[in-house]
Amino acid sequence: MILNNVSIFDLSPPEKLQLVEDLWDDLAATPSEVPVHEWQKEELARRKANLMSNPASGLSWTDVKRRVRSRYGR
Repeated sequence: MILNNVSIFDLSPPEKLQLVEDLWDDLAATPSEVPVHEWQKEELARRKANLMSNPASGLSWTDVKRRVRSRYGR
């Protein structure tokens, strides 16, 4: 992909990150247009059914953040 005669591969890491953020924001503005594959829907349904039949299998947001921070030191 080329932007203003500059390849995305020539961008600096901060510029690449900004591009990714801009693309993500653009996609998030119209979530109904983002394709969701059938296998993804099936996986979400499977996970939801698992959580509904075994509520203790889920983690709270606090626990998730604690695990991530302990794993990555943040």
